[in-house]
Amino acid sequence: MNNHQSSTSKKSSLSRRAFLVTSAAATGALSVGFHVPSLAQSSSMKAAADKATAVEVNAWVVIQPNDECIIKIARAEMGQGTSTGLAQLVAEELECDWKKVKIQHITPGQNLARKRVWRNMATGGSRGIRESQEYVRQGGAAARIMLMQAAAKTWGVPVGDLKVSKGVITHVPTSRTLSFGQVCSTAATLSAPDVGTITLKPPHLWTLAGKPLKRLDTAQKVNGSLKYAIDYRPDDILFAAIKIAPVFQSTIKSFDATETLKRRGIKKVVRIDDSTIAVVADNWWRAKTALDAMPITWDEGENAKVNSASIAEHLREGLTSDKNVFADTNTGKFTEAFEKASKKIESVYSTPFVTHACMEPMNCTVRYTSERAEAWVPTQNAEAALAALADASGLPAEKCEAYNHTLGGGFGRRGGPQDYVRYATIVAKEFPGRPVKVLWSREEDMTHDIFRPIGLCKLQAGLDAKGELTALSLRVSGQSINAYLAPHNITDGKDRRQLQGFWPEPGDAQIGYSVPNLKVEYAMRNTHVPVGPWRGVNTNQNAIYLECFMEEVAKASGKDALEFRRSLLKTHPKHLGVLNAVADKAGWGRALPDGVHQGIAQFMGYGSYTAAVAEVSVKDGKVKVHRMVLATNCGHVVNPDQVASQVEGSVAYGFDSLLSESSVMNGRIVESNFDRYKIARMVQLPKIETVLAPTFDFWGGVGEPTICVVAPAIMNAIYAATGKPVRSLPLKNEGLELV
Repeated sequence: MNNHQSSTSKKSSLSRRAFLVTSAAATGALSVGFHVPSLAQSSSMKAAADKATAVEVNAWVVIQPNDECIIKIARAEMGQGTSTGLAQLVAEELECDWKKVKIQHITPGQNLARKRVWRNMATGGSRGIRESQEYVRQGGAAARIMLMQAAAKTWGVPVGDLKVSKGVITHVPTSRTLSFGQVCSTAATLSAPDVGTITLKPPHLWTLAGKPLKRLDTAQKVNGSLKYAIDYRPDDILFAAIKIAPVFQSTIKSFDATETLKRRGIKKVVRIDDSTIAVVADNWWRAKTALDAMPITWDEGENAKVNSASIAEHLREGLTSDKNVFADTNTGKFTEAFEKASKKIESVYSTPFVTHACMEPMNCTVRYTSERAEAWVPTQNAEAALAALADASGLPAEKCEAYNHTLGGGFGRRGGPQDYVRYATIVAKEFPGRPVKVLWSREEDMTHDIFRPIGLCKLQAGLDAKGELTALSLRVSGQSINAYLAPHNITDGKDRRQLQGFWPEPGDAQIGYSVPNLKVEYAMRNTHVPVGPWRGVNTNQNAIYLECFMEEVAKASGKDALEFRRSLLKTHPKHLGVLNAVADKAGWGRALPDGVHQGIAQFMGYGSYTAAVAEVSVKDGKVKVHRMVLATNCGHVVNPDQVASQVEGSVAYGFDSLLSESSVMNGRIVESNFDRYKIARMVQLPKIETVLAPTFDFWGGVGEPTICVVAPAIMNAIYAATGKPVRSLPLKNEGLELV
């Protein structure tokens, strides 16, 4: 190591102050009438309103004198349409003119300054709307009540004599009218109504929510005016490329920056921590090429001996071992029932590590001074980004701000560790007052992801003489997300999260099948590879394990795959409802073209019920998916077009489950770019039909649930076509190719 290295900053634990930023501190009322001037924002984050004339009625609603209505949004937008859906819910209760609605994203610093009046800013787990729908509707209703009270005060009449529609308040006895823009200043001076007194509209009376309104963020994407964080280019900006130790958990042994610092445009070499180094330059390409050429010696340690084969062996041990295993469900007497069964079926399924492959690689721009730190970042959790910025900068959170941009893909990667924020902050501290953008190369992004966990699942089933399922056992052996990201959520070595979709209790991810003797177990078998949520998280793997195995069991029973499932779902009407809906729409069992076969699957995740039918042909190992029909019951539907879009997007992501794999050799990830890491191409995608089957009695998620039934429906159709179950993914493991 030479003397040109800058100061080293080691990874530290989150400070108490920074931790508090991300905690779900309870908030009181809606802080109605309390106005805080907006903090400085990047051009892509500026409010649509003129701040000199806009009036904040409450935390959720700002009104312009021209009646333009600006609705504040706290959740991140990454293409899923949450911003428009939340605006619809607020506007529904506000009774404003939708044609005059615009949205403005708030910052975590603003949320902190106002005691988290906007509450949770994180977007993940398909919770953006279902978790916040009640209080955002209350915010819209509170603003409407205050505007009507302002009109009543202006006229000196009872509020009961007023009605409101599309931003116009009418005094019924005299037909006089006032617009929101005319009374907003008065409304802002009034006290907020108590939340307990607000009655929200029942869904059957909705006029904006529940309708297929056009998204509010589409035009900017079409005309190219939308600026992602990767596009942010303030004056005097510097760029940094990073390199992380190629073997996970290994460290930098030495490096020589002598020749690197002589290259054109190079400003500094920064050792970020024990495993990460950056080169800073006046443009990113110079930084990257200089970093690639710089001699670095790594201390790779024992993990350099790990490969996919050794990991697979580690997981196989978990399928039979009694160590570090717990039974989450153990109803009846599985062992006895299985031994007495007339027919026994046993299989092992496997799913690999996969990466998120966001189109926008990880990046963050930070400007640091001793008095203030600011970050421009695409994150699913702006409060966590603020916490990381405060922690890495050493400044109190009150002196920090994070400006969240529309994400160029998130899928869970940008929701957990804010490593990109921490890296950018550490580098920016070397250049006080100058913005520094840390941008990951595609190779760095794909080989140092927080991967979807690898897993194996051993399944056993017993049938009686009538072909009825009497015993079922599932044992998942695989890596734990909580062990890597949230060890405090593991109690006595037990991690239920990995059994998502197999839970017996109703709610978020319940198993739908009723089996008298059922055992569900998890054997935690961690590796050195970092893991985290991948859009749909564990329901993706678990649905493959269960639904593909149920196809094997149905075949062994001699029953039709649909009828076999129906018989086991009688006590779970919502599971059965989406299964019936998709079967009816797809025309299950109808005559198909020669060589085309159907496969079916159902599963629950993120509070929603989903099912799919795939129509597939297989010839000489080449798999063609011709049609997919998918049904979803998410309870309430805020925007049917957006739900359909999310379901359609789920098909593409479900295809990735069939194609993708991040394999390990010499302790490092092999697939470093799209030449080797396979994702779905447009030409491979089938005709997609969506069936919305809402029951309007609960709030479920939308962005993630349907992904999990895509792969098993296709795999089951392949089984029908070939007579051989697909048990190991990606499909190439079975000698199959998706075309």
